[in-house]
Amino acid sequence: MSVRSFVDSNIWLYTFMDQGEEKREKALEVISKANIISTQVINEVCTNLIRKAAYTEAEIQQTINNIKIQYEVVPIGIELCLDASKLRASYSLSYWDSLIVATANDSGCEILYSEDMQHNQLIENTRIINPFV
Repeated sequence: MSVRSFVDSNIWLYTFMDQGEEKREKALEVISKANIISTQVINEVCTNLIRKAAYTEAEIQQTINNIKIQYEVVPIGIELCLDASKLRASYSLSYWDSLIVATANDSGCEILYSEDMQHNQLIENTRIINPFV
């Protein structure tokens, strides 16, 4: 059985936008191992692709369809918002990062890949890994 893992939007964006070949290759490797994504991450990725990469609506729709075929998509609901609030109080996370961690925890992910949070930190049962370290 594969390890359940979640990838933050910052790493997803390296696969779509020209940010350097080395980071892009590493991001593609990480994403190929992932199996969970949230509606929050999809929204963050799409917003950035529209603003920074001038994606058309057809390209956005294709991207979303490709993601939903390959990954388990977790919607952000009120319970995750409450869990995120508890994590913010305990770990001093930002609002958006706490939602990412809460979703990864709730989904049973052992690994959360993120460049924005403390590398190797364990929050409940999820370890945060910065793949670029």
